[in-house]
Amino acid sequence: MAKIVPDDVIYDVLGVPITVTNLQAAADRIHAWKGGQSRYVGCRDVASLMVMSETPDLREIAKNAAMNVPDGAPIALLGRIKGHNVSRTCGPDLMEKLLTDPAYHDLKHFFYGGKDGIAGVLSQTFAAKGAQIVGTHCPPFRPLTPTEDARVVAQIHNSGAEVVWVGISSPKQDIWIAEHLGHINATMIGVGAAFDFHSGAVERAPKWMQRAGLEWLFRLLQEPRRLWRRYLILAPKFVFRVLTTGTRAA
Repeated sequence: MAKIVPDDVIYDVLGVPITVTNLQAAADRIHAWKGGQSRYVGCRDVASLMVMSETPDLREIAKNAAMNVPDGAPIALLGRIKGHNVSRTCGPDLMEKLLTDPAYHDLKHFFYGGKDGIAGVLSQTFAAKGAQIVGTHCPPFRPLTPTEDARVVAQIHNSGAEVVWVGISSPKQDIWIAEHLGHINATMIGVGAAFDFHSGAVERAPKWMQRAGLEWLFRLLQEPRRLWRRYLILAPKFVFRVLTTGTRAA
């Protein structure tokens, strides 16, 4: 696969290139990409970055993204420590920005993923705020057959979508996007839990917890059985690896 990483200012976190950006700049860039080229934007939190850093195939996927935005507060903090003007740019906020800000209402959006009915709720919610929603698809909880996959690609192509939001959790969403680079002529963005947050299926942390970098704690208290390993094992491991290996300018 040919690399499509642009000549951005980036910094390395455990082998994963992170783009120096912020919410406004990332949204502006995606809007400027309006057109038919196939691109991938990854939203990198601590958990997904750890998995990618330890898996060569996934790390290569991250390296072929047009942008890897710093979804997690610790990842943005590492960039600032390196002297970069970077701030947290998480998937749910990026999604809300691009779908609700009138400056971006000329973009056409497609929702791929979520549990049954979630994409439909998202479509109604954001269409009511002025966004152009041109299609949705909720895939089954199994790999698609080649025929099914071809139908999905055709559906997205025929919709005229310019941004495809993919919410099937990481790293599955990253693998799906990588497999469809060059086949879906749109900017594909993996946003995971953003589908649940914006549909109201899952409550998001209060703003003050988000600003304080405590959104992880709110999510852990919500779903301890599912998320305990992410926040109590992977997060401390991330800190240890960063302290022992450091980061470098890319």
